[in-house]
Amino acid sequence: MNPTTQNRTRPVRGARGAAALAARPGRGSRPRPGTANWAGWAFLAPVTIYLLAFYAYPMYRNIELSLHHYTVRSFVHGGAPFTGLDNYRKVLSDPAFRPALIHTLVFTGASILFQFWIGMGLAVFFSRHFRLSATLRALFLVPWLLPLIVSASTWSWMLNSDSGVVNHMLHGLGIAPVDWLTSPKWSLVSVIVANVWIGIPFNLVMLYSGMQAVSPELYEAAELDGATAWQRFWKVTFPLLRPVAAITLLLGLVYTLKVFDIIWIMTKGGPAGSSATFATWSYQLGFGNLLPEFGPGAAVGNLLVVMALAFGLIYIRAQRKQREA
Repeated sequence: MNPTTQNRTRPVRGARGAAALAARPGRGSRPRPGTANWAGWAFLAPVTIYLLAFYAYPMYRNIELSLHHYTVRSFVHGGAPFTGLDNYRKVLSDPAFRPALIHTLVFTGASILFQFWIGMGLAVFFSRHFRLSATLRALFLVPWLLPLIVSASTWSWMLNSDSGVVNHMLHGLGIAPVDWLTSPKWSLVSVIVANVWIGIPFNLVMLYSGMQAVSPELYEAAELDGATAWQRFWKVTFPLLRPVAAITLLLGLVYTLKVFDIIWIMTKGGPAGSSATFATWSYQLGFGNLLPEFGPGAAVGNLLVVMALAFGLIYIRAQRKQREA
């Protein structure tokens, strides 16, 4: 082969080689190193900024408030002296701490208990798919959709000692009127009832959705084995609902621990602190007095965060044990 022919064939071979390389999978379209990482960080950036701005910074600020002695002047201009854990010691030794802790636990426990089991009963009831079941389910969502200020104001009117509809009904039954909102004996019960009414729709939606994932064949097999409706619930429905029930209880627990609007609108934590919880006490310390105590108020708020975190860790540990079993 002469040199001229050889030079002519080289570009052809080069073109064939380029075509072969282009035909190989993954070649040519593979992104450059680092491009995928930048794309991933770009997608994570909005969430990261949101968490830092609305979670991390407020949490840092609250901890910083609880470790300093802030006055109105130092809160605006800075220069608050560092006090360490003095604000926490002041809160723990305050006579209002023990009642507020008990009220927080009672309010949270009673609300979660009644919300969950009433929601469970309604979910079982609506799982039968009778006529107008969809319409009734939609009506049960009304308390959940209303603003909390509207719901709390409505309950305040209903439970009013003089003109409330509840006392009017009791009078019709020959029962003496009850000071629902102004009696230390009934104030905590009143806010629990209102909170249960507001939280039932959430439990209904969560548990009803979980029941739709249960195969009807399991119920048919249990019925053929002679299981009653009660046995089908405890042996089939409830065990399969445990993952959904666990997350429902956790979300309800975290939400109920920080309930403030309902209690403040209905009773403002009174009378005489009989319905005060950590949420209302923290607000009252920080903003409810002529001389606000920002440090102790922030300390109470941090104690509330620790309680919610502890319950969350308990839930995670229980879920891990359940998966290992």
